[in-house]
Amino acid sequence: MVRAAATEFDRDGYDGTSLAKISKSAGISMGALTFHFSSKNELAETVQNEGRALTRAALERVTAQPAPALQAAVNITLELTRLVEEEAIVRSAVRLVRERPDSDLWSDLWVPAVRRLLDHAYAQGQLRGDAEPADVAVLAEHLTAGAEAYLRTRLGTGAEFESATAQLERVWRLALAGISSPGRGQRTPPEDASGSTG
Repeated sequence: MVRAAATEFDRDGYDGTSLAKISKSAGISMGALTFHFSSKNELAETVQNEGRALTRAALERVTAQPAPALQAAVNITLELTRLVEEEAIVRSAVRLVRERPDSDLWSDLWVPAVRRLLDHAYAQGQLRGDAEPADVAVLAEHLTAGAEAYLRTRLGTGAEFESATAQLERVWRLALAGISSPGRGQRTPPEDASGSTG
């Protein structure tokens, strides 16, 4: 039932999913569905809770493995991307967060752990002096959100596409190495990107 709901929410979103569609997808009667879940809201909350539980389990699994702090932070984003790629419940939970504004952010589950690891990495000299842990944490959040957006536009199209996890791993290699040649193509962005002169 919950997995059928996750599949429907993942594909059609909260507003585009009805209890009737979920009962049909699950192969059960509407009465059996509403016996367990009295409303779509309650079912969506259950899907989100299961998605959060899978996310926490993945986080615990990755942080339990021995690795340098910076690599562990990267590994979290890769594991979460794999989870989003393979688990409709997690994908659905991420989508529902955007469509149900009263929901806690998915990133609130894992960004604090990434930030702690990045603080350790900075203290241990694994990050450049100008690579502030807070900024690298924002980068990790953006890259993970980008991987989810990449999947969202390709899943269900029937077209072949690259694994989002493999793609993110390659992008991280670029980010960790830096993309500009020493002394070339480096330009400090303006303090005020809005273009105003004060």
